[in-house]
Amino acid sequence: MDTLSYKTISAKAETVQKEWVVVDATDQVLGRLCSKVAKILRGKYKPCFTPHVDCGDNVIIINADKVVLTGKKWTDKQYVRYTGYPGGQRFATPQVLMQKSYKKGMKPGMHPLFIQTIKGMLPKNRLGAKLLKNVHIYNGSEHPHEAQQPKVIDINKLK
Repeated sequence: MDTLSYKTISAKAETVQKEWVVVDATDQVLGRLCSKVAKILRGKYKPCFTPHVDCGDNVIIINADKVVLTGKKWTDKQYVRYTGYPGGQRFATPQVLMQKSYKKGMKPGMHPLFIQTIKGMLPKNRLGAKLLKNVHIYNGSEHPHEAQQPKVIDINKLK
């Protein structure tokens, strides 16, 4: 019996094939979209998935301003952050975070609502922080990553 055929392949950072993909957020539910994007970022849709290696793809989310939240979550849901000082607990609704994405001083490709949602679905360690840098979110349908030749994928076809 050939035992080499039963070896488990563990991906290394040098051997991983990373791609660029574009996801359209038009009329998508925020949580369901972000959970699939988090899986793409981790590389869970690839056969060479390794938990401790960045083997996921780079994701570009377009039309982020057309995302949908169900029920009264636009006004009733609250995201909590802490400044680090006594009495420094701050609350923000998705509506407020969406308005922050239109500010002039906001870094391009960073959308506070999506970043907060995706960050909660990634590992809470250095790898998770590294993976979060692989997502770029834009309100319109234009993005500056045409040089990477991203392929458009239908997020509804993924499980």
